[in-house]
Amino acid sequence: MTLTAPVMAETTPEQGMHETAKGPRSVADLAERLTPAVVNISTISLVAAEGAVPMPKVPDGSPFKKFFDDYFDEDLGPDADRKRSMQSLGSGFVIDAKGLIVTNYHVISEADRINVKFHDGSSLRADLIGFDSKTDLAVLKVEAGKPLATVSFGGAEALRVGDWVMAIGNPFGLGGSVSIGIVSARNRNINSGPYDDFIQTDAAINRGNSGGPLFDMYGNVVGVNTAIISPTGSSIGLGFAIPSDIVARVVGQLKEYGEARRGWLGVRIQELSVDLAEGLGVSEVRGALVTWVNPEGPAFEAGLKSGDVILSYDGKRIEEVKDLTRMVAETDAGKTVSLEVARKGQIMTSAVTVAQQADQSHGEAKKRMAMANGASLFGMTLTRLNPSERKKHHLGEDVEGVVVASVEPDSQADLKGIEPGMVIVEMNQEIVSSPNDLVERLDRLKDAKGKRTVLLLVAKPDGGELEFVSLKFDDAITGAGDKPVAAAGEK
Repeated sequence: MTLTAPVMAETTPEQGMHETAKGPRSVADLAERLTPAVVNISTISLVAAEGAVPMPKVPDGSPFKKFFDDYFDEDLGPDADRKRSMQSLGSGFVIDAKGLIVTNYHVISEADRINVKFHDGSSLRADLIGFDSKTDLAVLKVEAGKPLATVSFGGAEALRVGDWVMAIGNPFGLGGSVSIGIVSARNRNINSGPYDDFIQTDAAINRGNSGGPLFDMYGNVVGVNTAIISPTGSSIGLGFAIPSDIVARVVGQLKEYGEARRGWLGVRIQELSVDLAEGLGVSEVRGALVTWVNPEGPAFEAGLKSGDVILSYDGKRIEEVKDLTRMVAETDAGKTVSLEVARKGQIMTSAVTVAQQADQSHGEAKKRMAMANGASLFGMTLTRLNPSERKKHHLGEDVEGVVVASVEPDSQADLKGIEPGMVIVEMNQEIVSSPNDLVERLDRLKDAKGKRTVLLLVAKPDGGELEFVSLKFDDAITGAGDKPVAAAGEK
């Protein structure tokens, strides 16, 4: 068998592995080189507990206090009496020595906290930089304080059915597991999303491998392991990976914009059947049948109508609906393309200027992460006031609010004398109990006219003495969750 070098390969066959007529002789050297860049990802979500019992008030020194503290998990703070933590596991890989990590979105989609464990056993909190639910990809960021081992993308288009591939990941939470197999098929559609174009492999992929890399025999990432088909939940040789060509493009956009940016025509389309083709006077059973045109979309402006069959896009032939969907998505907003359209038995050409597709889900998920990780407001990083923080800053039981975990030098908060350990009790004379309260109120003030000053009532540590602090609203929210914030009580 002859190995085909990927288009974007950054290593040579000599750095990869030897092979025989029966397959690769060994993957030991390759696995040893690549494994340090593959990480284990664990997440914690706080969910409503059924039949939750409030934590009882137990006097200090009581022999039962430790029992109740352990049972009710005091580090969850004010929510301990109504929430419990759920944990999920997945995989990921480092693409930038400064701490950028790629994984599947479904691994971290419901996370309130994200932890990344490295090959050397160290663990770091991670922030969500951006995600794309439609391709199931996410980019995380950690602050390691040192350069991290990385891997690079290769060109998945160069892969052929039968080529050897290797998966490294975290199956069932075991960590650092290596499996090999071949490319079983290309361009698989498993109906998981609008842009399905999976690499199918028989390399063992199990639960926990999600988000991990699929390598070619030169050590380049050619896919992100994402799904399996199995009646048992374990590998039966039907694993699926997102091709690196798609991953590299989406990850580049997530790094730059925090979201994926796609082209949009403003039409609904369906497959063309033999009967429909005959009824519409189309000679070939191919293309994408337009069922509806958005009156506010670019297709409407270009004159497209319901019943049109799009046969080609920007000079490229359309065989089925997913071809058009993918081509439009990959088109930059503002580009004008040519459409070949069949209408009532006649072939016509239309020019359309592609718009940008809106994605409303990104802001909501980022905001959710911000609420859990702590919000960065006016240069302050905030977190919930739980028993651990109360003890750390010597705050009395009568003090309630949101703790200032850290303050950026020369920020508004710093210049106004706010220090770590202070507690924000009120904002604009309304009681606050979580970072969420502050962020939501500031969101409501964004569009408000006139008032641009925020009045905070803060309690000082070591006694709880109260004082008012006024801050200018301009640029108040500096990107909640943009910097790693240690969870209260985390060791």
